[in-house]
Amino acid sequence: MEIQLNGEPRVLHSETDLHSLINELQLGNQAIAVAVNRQVIGRALWQQHILQTGDQVDVVRAIGGG
Repeated sequence: MEIQLNGEPRVLHSETDLHSLINELQLGNQAIAVAVNRQVIGRALWQQHILQTGDQVDVVRAIGGG
């Protein structure tokens, strides 16, 4: 199955949930926001959100500054 991750194609195993993808990217402990098909998915829903072929996933890291 192929998705778009931050605009780049990425092949996943079938039945991959958003939580598994974020852990695979080693981003689970970081302050990030995730949107699938332009809809933000809250962290509490990542394990329930199963990715589908063609999904567009955007991961944005929060950066602090002053």
